[in-house]
Amino acid sequence: MSNKVRVRFAPSPTGPLHIGGVRTALFNYLFAKKYLGTFILRIEDTDQNRYVEGAENYIVESLQWLHLPFDEGPTIGGNYGPYRQSERKNIYKKYIDQLLNSGNAYYAFDTPEQLDFHRKNQEAKGKTFIYNWHNRLQLENSLSLTTEEVKKRIDSGKKYVIRFKSPENETLILNDIIRGEIKIDTHVLDDKILFKSDGMPTYHLANIVDDHLMEISHVIRGEEWLPSLALHVLLYRAFGWEAPQFAHLPLILKPQGKGKLSKRDGDKMGFPVFPLAWKTDESISRGYREDGYFPEAVVNMLALLGWNEGDGTEKEIYSLEELIKAFSLEHVSKAGAKFNPDKTKWFNQQYLQQKSDDELVEMFQLILNKKLENSHLVKNDKEYIKKVIVLLKDRATFISDFWSLGNFFFIAPTSYDEKAVRKQWKETTPQLMKELIMVLKSTESFSSLSIENTVKNWITTKEIGFGKVMQPLRISLVGALQGPHLFDIMEIIGKNETIIRIKKAIDKL
Repeated sequence: MSNKVRVRFAPSPTGPLHIGGVRTALFNYLFAKKYLGTFILRIEDTDQNRYVEGAENYIVESLQWLHLPFDEGPTIGGNYGPYRQSERKNIYKKYIDQLLNSGNAYYAFDTPEQLDFHRKNQEAKGKTFIYNWHNRLQLENSLSLTTEEVKKRIDSGKKYVIRFKSPENETLILNDIIRGEIKIDTHVLDDKILFKSDGMPTYHLANIVDDHLMEISHVIRGEEWLPSLALHVLLYRAFGWEAPQFAHLPLILKPQGKGKLSKRDGDKMGFPVFPLAWKTDESISRGYREDGYFPEAVVNMLALLGWNEGDGTEKEIYSLEELIKAFSLEHVSKAGAKFNPDKTKWFNQQYLQQKSDDELVEMFQLILNKKLENSHLVKNDKEYIKKVIVLLKDRATFISDFWSLGNFFFIAPTSYDEKAVRKQWKETTPQLMKELIMVLKSTESFSSLSIENTVKNWITTKEIGFGKVMQPLRISLVGALQGPHLFDIMEIIGKNETIIRIKKAIDKL
């Protein structure tokens, strides 16, 4: 393949970027980088009615967070700009005129009311209304009207659209890198609107013109655009241009496997479907960044939704560099890819385990600073935090887990699990705890192993059950029957804090 690979990610700024869109961006990025090509961001904002303030910034920020930088785009420019379709408005008129002059497009003056009448009329007959070869000469357009009538309507300011004139009696042979050969009977195609009387093109025209002028070599997009493939190929033919190669990616399916993954699925099952949180006046939608996911884990997860390296490999963890090297469109599946929230967490856990302890300390310190703003019962030095992280790392999936798994390392319990206390804190417990304090005070080395040997020897000598001491001791230090190895906790918080917490439990319980 030549080095002239140019691909584009072309989202509409109509709201937050769904992870299906993120995966499209990722596959475009991987393909471009594999062949030393160019990855372009183009904002397709021709539909001004659906434009949402802040959506474009959200798209750019999402790509930056995921470390998928674009080479050309609205915020950085390039030799093929502008990169917002609304700023390319003047370009499209020339090309729609070209289609009109060549007979590949025509003016249509039908009002919404007229079209609605025809639609209902066909439905009453059990048919579907399609505006195309079989009825266009009976409708109000420049094919059925005289040149004078058309000019009169336009000059009088009558609203119109410009439609593509789809061919009759033809079988199109289309090729898709992922799906292979596709045959389309042109009889089923409708005459799509290409241009509106407000001077704005529809997606179809703007998309084709922009891809041609930006010298796009491969169009890699979602499966939902497959029905538009015939029209787009026909538009290239009508202009006399060479079409790019097309590849339509499979859908990302609901966890149950039926239907496209939606925000509602995420809300119902408790996982995000957007890369970043999205806020409106009415609600906040969760994002992977705010939920504590690493961007590289999200990228890795998305790459394996509908693609695998092939050759029987069971490899699942890929760096971005490894993905670039391994990626190919030929190994993208035709079938939809079922989304698995638990697998996404697994990826995050794998990446957390790969981080150095120092990296984790830096990340966790940001959470600690917020949690402990008004607390004086805290050890917040890096070496102390590192000891906690080493102890908890194997059980953590997110950075925030270090707090939920081990907040007692930083702040003494102020309350105790009632169920655990009822079961484990007996009448004899306070006396045993007082004796234990004396044992601990006399312990010279306060390492985990040394404390464990000392305490277990004392329990054995007293001939009492281990549970009578160990469970109340854990409640005293943690506030509940949870946490890592008890003597590891004692070593980290130290002798003084251990004794203070036992005394406090005796007083309160």
